[in-house]
Amino acid sequence: MSGHASCPKVSGAALATAVRVIRQGGVVAFPTETYYGLAVDPFNVAALARLFAIKERPRQKAVLVLIQDREQLPLLASRVPSVFQPLLGVFWPGPLTLVFPARPSLSQLLTGGSGTVGIRVSSHEVAASLLAALGGPVTATSANISGRPAATCAAQVAAQFGEAVDFILDGGETPGGKGSTLVGCGDDGRCVLLRDGVIPFAKVEEVAGRTLDAR
Repeated sequence: MSGHASCPKVSGAALATAVRVIRQGGVVAFPTETYYGLAVDPFNVAALARLFAIKERPRQKAVLVLIQDREQLPLLASRVPSVFQPLLGVFWPGPLTLVFPARPSLSQLLTGGSGTVGIRVSSHEVAASLLAALGGPVTATSANISGRPAATCAAQVAAQFGEAVDFILDGGETPGGKGSTLVGCGDDGRCVLLRDGVIPFAKVEEVAGRTLDAR
């Protein structure tokens, strides 16, 4: 994906503001390798509730989360299905969201009451910088009011949300098109496609299948 190759560098001051807003329970819009996302602290229930309110999102719909690297997985996931292990090495960072069994302590708002949580590591430079500066996970649900097109630039975020979003980390235009590919683990231990996206599921199955065949 080269769609964000021309993204402007964000300043250290802008990153610091974004981090402060998130830590204070606010909502920050930021670019990812697909669309702009909305970041709140996934462990702050009041911030999650506000996120759902401004997106007008049904509460049974889970919210995906970005982590800085796989070392942060235990903060959110209770375990890593063995079929996911090779996927982490091949597709992270990148637009593959994997659905893990969630830690029981996570908010029902984050999991949609499903007992699972969708997680990925973003390959977008600005998203990665935000995660590094924050030092913890953030939500990355698409920046749009439910049912409307997801924003691919800061101006579209502002047009949809106005002052409901506390800060926009402007990283230029994002590619748009498809979102991240969403993959879960079935009862048989194999990958299940939950949402079509940027990465073809056949590629995911190919990498996961090599592991299953090697058992």
